[in-house]
Amino acid sequence: MAAFRYPRVSASEITPRSVWLDRRRFIAAAGAAAAVSLIGGRASHAAPLAATPGPYPIDEEPTSIEDVTSYNNFYEFGTGKSDPKNNSGDFNPEPWTLEVGGMVNRPQTFDLAALRGFPLEERTYRMRCVEGWSMVIPWVGFPLAAILDQVEPLGSAKFVHFETVVRPEEMPGQRGIFQSMSWPYVEGLRLDEARHPLTILAVGLYGETLPNQNGAPVRLVVPWKYGFKGIKSIVRITLQEEQPVSSWESLQASEYGFYANVNPEVDHPRWSQATELRIGEEGGFFNSGRRPTLPFNGYGEHVASLYDGMDLRVNF
Repeated sequence: MAAFRYPRVSASEITPRSVWLDRRRFIAAAGAAAAVSLIGGRASHAAPLAATPGPYPIDEEPTSIEDVTSYNNFYEFGTGKSDPKNNSGDFNPEPWTLEVGGMVNRPQTFDLAALRGFPLEERTYRMRCVEGWSMVIPWVGFPLAAILDQVEPLGSAKFVHFETVVRPEEMPGQRGIFQSMSWPYVEGLRLDEARHPLTILAVGLYGETLPNQNGAPVRLVVPWKYGFKGIKSIVRITLQEEQPVSSWESLQASEYGFYANVNPEVDHPRWSQATELRIGEEGGFFNSGRRPTLPFNGYGEHVASLYDGMDLRVNF
């Protein structure tokens, strides 16, 4: 994997909590044009979303919208942290359909209107990358369980398989001789993980529709797992009996396990997972301000019981 640098971002650049909690005031102050400029997207994709406050609040400042939309992983647009923002301008997330099927009674296809028609919630989650950096992101979305309930999984369904879109003409990371992996990007969860109330399908962040670089128009968010589990631009969800093999697991199973639960006691083969750097905080990679990594990213009281009896060093 290519080397990367942690950005130095001053505390003054972090959006105040009072601003992001009041979405209408934020939009009025920033203006539609400024919001589009920040996220690097098209005006038609930066529409406000009506959402109610969701459960699991945390008393932490969110990462600035500029960092959230300009420093991330989305290999379909390139392997650099700024590549998704710089290279996603030609991607068109509208119209869109999401097929949900497999071992279900009622397979269905949802368009964007249907996805945004679910009761939307604002959920601010800690997010932890396997590379050692973290963010706090105000998502807008709905529980994945809401869709699963509509398709009625069969009793024999044990896992949920996710697949991203393949559009090499719009996604430069999917074409040419220097592709980083095979496409489509795929991920998976156990059915009980997928149905957990913390697991959401996000259709927006910071009160507006998802920008291209963050997984427009719909992506998975599982806050107690490392970020690579959060598959973006999803076109297909399939319920099945066998455990899926995810893209990173297929590429390097010794480094990227199926479960990918945030665990400070299980190091990546090439670096420690004991501490992390919160993007937006002062200092660099080796500064004394690095914070301890929380088991299950701080959500252990809600999800640890899913893994009772499992050896989380083996099932990493």
